[in-house]
Amino acid sequence: MAKQEVELQRQRMVILGELLPDSFLPWIGRHASKLGLSSTITHASAGRIELDLVGREELIDMMEIGCILGPIDVWVESIQRQKPSDHIL
Repeated sequence: MAKQEVELQRQRMVILGELLPDSFLPWIGRHASKLGLSSTITHASAGRIELDLVGREELIDMMEIGCILGPIDVWVESIQRQKPSDHIL
């Protein structure tokens, strides 16, 4: 049986709201790791977090849902995803 090639996506996720980076950033790192995503925080403030994610698109979708439901002390107002045209194989 032949192995199926999985196309990895690179996406930037911009999270807006009342975010408390001291508790939310470690949560994001743990959640991304559990999903098998590579994540890099590029900006973090009380109202905005930007992170770059690499992984399967359905896992990035799961990360977005996780962030919306995230820690109880965080209020996510919206999440914007930017998908560059280049894909990683």
